[in-house]
Amino acid sequence: MSLTMLKTLFAQKTWANAELYDCMAQVDPAYHAEPLHTAIRTLNHIYVVDRIFRAHLVGEAHNYTQSNTVETPTLAELHFAAAETDLWFESYLAALDAAALAESLTFRFTDGDAGRMTREEMLYHVLTHGAYHRGNVGQVLKGIAVTPPRDLLTKFLHQREPARRQYA
Repeated sequence: MSLTMLKTLFAQKTWANAELYDCMAQVDPAYHAEPLHTAIRTLNHIYVVDRIFRAHLVGEAHNYTQSNTVETPTLAELHFAAAETDLWFESYLAALDAAALAESLTFRFTDGDAGRMTREEMLYHVLTHGAYHRGNVGQVLKGIAVTPPRDLLTKFLHQREPARRQYA
């Protein structure tokens, strides 16, 4: 995958996350406490995995021993933290070149097993993992009659560049 495409997909991830968090903020927590908790736990899992792979990418240790936290943050706390991490990934990609993207890195998974992936593979994992679980959250929202935002690359590209909607 090209570096240009990775940059686009991480920009889409930032956008899709913001749309989903904004949608969830409209859900009445008193009326939908259990499904909202489930959705926040899923979003927190995305965040934790993002942070774990962020650490792997820069060769730093992290304090996670599993792919979610024991305590569940509030939606607002998590939204802020996830947005900050999304922006970190976009900044990280802005400073990356093709040689660094292809570099293979070793790390430890939270279960202690050894791992080796290229930066490109790690970044692609972060993207697909987040998209998969945003879909899970979308299903939770549908279960309480809330229409989730459309998490589509086509929508993102056309919102970012409206001229794409015009015929040449």
